[in-house]
Amino acid sequence: MQTGNSVEIKVSNVFAAKAKAYLELMKMRLSFLVAFSSAFGYALGMGGRVDWQQLALLFVGGWLISGASCTINQVIEKDLDGLMKRTKSRPLPTSRLNGNEALWFATVVGLLGILLLVISTNTLTVGLAILSMILYSFVYTPLKRVGPIAVFVGAFPGALPPLLGWTAATGMISHEAMIIFGIQFIWQFPHFWAIAWVADEDYKKAGFKLLPVKGEKDMKTAFQIMTYTLFLIPLGLLPTYFGLTGINSGVVATVCGVLFLASTIKLMKDQSRKSALRIMFGSFLYLPIVQIAYLLDMVK
Repeated sequence: MQTGNSVEIKVSNVFAAKAKAYLELMKMRLSFLVAFSSAFGYALGMGGRVDWQQLALLFVGGWLISGASCTINQVIEKDLDGLMKRTKSRPLPTSRLNGNEALWFATVVGLLGILLLVISTNTLTVGLAILSMILYSFVYTPLKRVGPIAVFVGAFPGALPPLLGWTAATGMISHEAMIIFGIQFIWQFPHFWAIAWVADEDYKKAGFKLLPVKGEKDMKTAFQIMTYTLFLIPLGLLPTYFGLTGINSGVVATVCGVLFLASTIKLMKDQSRKSALRIMFGSFLYLPIVQIAYLLDMVK
């Protein structure tokens, strides 16, 4: 009887370990942020009059498609991930999962995500979701070893989630949709480059070339980061200017933009890893805070 129990425990532990590894492939935090941005775009497009069932299907569908994209990214970069300290403990480099298991998982999860969008949204939204997956998995991923153009290409799938949400709600791409797309698009650059600055040594081991200009951690790169962050201040006011949201969210977006900008000026002064870390964490805070402010301040 004890032997039977020990076998059951062992099987249970193996199953739990596999499930944990599959969830790691999905990069849960990143996929959740993608799904949140989709939900943000949807709620804004609906003017607060939310169909909760449709929102739930959109959220889960976006989360699954993002998870599938992240998994394909890790399959392609399996050997490169094994070279870097920050990624060598992922499921594929550690052989907790093999490439075939990851590919099957990505296929099932991706198809399920697309199916949920087909059920709950429209052809435009589904098409944009598939485009986002293709750009991230098969264009941005290999370009990371080519040069900084990868950041520009990666900014498109990175900024598509709120646009997907808007098209799910309205069925069209309007100037309001392009505003929320544009904010997230420009945000990608200081976000990506701060991460690339912090992880520069690791990235060089894998041959990733993501920093702008000549790929160095210098004043020119810091100036580029500052410039794109500066653009976020006027962009953050556009939803207020076009009557999509009220003045309160405009104030919040401006304050967040100024604080974000201040962190980039500090990087220009000292060009330190600590300052780059501040920008990285600031970018994680900026987007959800501003998006929540827009939601709370919608003009109905």
